[in-house]
Amino acid sequence: MKNNPGHEDNLLALRRIEGQVRGIQKMIEDRKYCIDILNQIYAVKGALARVEEKILDKHFRHCVTAAVKGNSERQKQEKLDEILRLINQARRV
Repeated sequence: MKNNPGHEDNLLALRRIEGQVRGIQKMIEDRKYCIDILNQIYAVKGALARVEEKILDKHFRHCVTAAVKGNSERQKQEKLDEILRLINQARRV
């Protein structure tokens, strides 16, 4: 993998999230208070959303921008199709 600070930041965040999920599992095993468990779940969902936003932002600023500025109509169409698929997928979640 290239030395990319954005990717490294995302990996670090995902490792933290992984630890949070393990913590939630332990909370459930230990029969902790439901509201406390739910608060931790919401924290994980928020953290995942932040990673998602960063990756999406990078994709738009680099991959999509490069395709739009390029000469290949096929690549432009592929990127637009990709974005539409992502939007539709996000709406189903």
